[in-house]
Amino acid sequence: MKWIEVSIVTTIEALEAVANILYEAGVTGVVIEDWESNISYAEISEDKAIVKGYLPLDSTTSEKIQEIRESVDRLAEYNLTKGKGEIKLTEISDEDWAESWKRYYKPIKVGEKIVVKPTWEDYQPVGGEIIIELDPGMAFGTGTHETTRMCLEVLEDNVKHGDLVIDVGCGSGILSIAAAKLGAGKVIGLDVDRVAVNIAKENIRLNCVEEVVEIKEGDLLEGISLKGDIVISNIVTDVIKKLAPKVPLNLRTGGIFIASGIIKERIMEVRKAVEKNGFDIIEEKEKGDWITIICKLAS
Repeated sequence: MKWIEVSIVTTIEALEAVANILYEAGVTGVVIEDWESNISYAEISEDKAIVKGYLPLDSTTSEKIQEIRESVDRLAEYNLTKGKGEIKLTEISDEDWAESWKRYYKPIKVGEKIVVKPTWEDYQPVGGEIIIELDPGMAFGTGTHETTRMCLEVLEDNVKHGDLVIDVGCGSGILSIAAAKLGAGKVIGLDVDRVAVNIAKENIRLNCVEEVVEIKEGDLLEGISLKGDIVISNIVTDVIKKLAPKVPLNLRTGGIFIASGIIKERIMEVRKAVEKNGFDIIEEKEKGDWITIICKLAS
C-alpha cells in the first residue's frame, strides 16, 4: 500500500490546530516531531513545530490535501500564527516506512527501569529492567517524545499490582504495554484511529501481554462502563478538555487521571477543565514545551 506523508512546519502556538486539521481530513498516525533533530528542516528558525501524518494514496488524496492547505491558510482567522505553514508531501510505501524507522529508532531508557526498544534491535536487560518491544508503524508513541516519556515515568511511579488501567488514545500501545509490564491486572487501550488500533494489537502480541491488554477502536471513553484505578491520555489539549467530563464516570474512588500532550501555553485551559469536573491536580511534570498533569477526584 502507498501513502502520502504530510509534514507541516508551523509554530508552537498553532501546532494543536494543525494537528486537528489533519485529524479532520482523515490523516492517520498524526504526530508532533522534535524539529531540532529533523535534518530536513535544519533551516527552521522561528517555526519550532513539525506536525506529520499519513494519507492513503487513492482517488480522494488530492482533494484532502487541498482541504488541508486551505485550512492551514485560514488559521489567521482564529488569531493563530501559522509561521511558514510549509506543507511537504512525500510518497512512501509500507516497506519504506519500516526501513526509515530502522535508521533512526534505537533503544532508550525511561525512568528507573523501563527500556523501549524497536523489535529489530538487540538489547540485554540489566538489573530488573522492563523491556517494551515496539514496532510503531504509523502510530504515535515511540518513547522518544517528551509527552510519552513523562507518561511512562508517571505510570512507573503509580501502577500497583492488579490495577485496572484505561489508556485513551493508545496509539502504538506503548503505555498500555508499560502498564501491563508494571503489574496492572487489566488494561484497556482505546483509539479512534483504525491503523493505530491494528498496530497496537500487533505490539501487544509482540510483548506477550494479550491476556492483560485489550485494544479497542473507539472515540474517547465511548462504550466503556468499567471504572479504572488509572485513566491515562496522551493526546492534544482540545481532546483532553472533551475527555475531562467523562473521566469521573470511569474512575474508581482514589484513582488518578493522567493527562499529557499539553503544550505549555494552554495549561491554564486544562487546569480549568479538570477542576471544573471535580479534580484536584496533585502533580505537574514538565519537559521542554510540554506538561503532564496527575489528578484525583476531590474528596
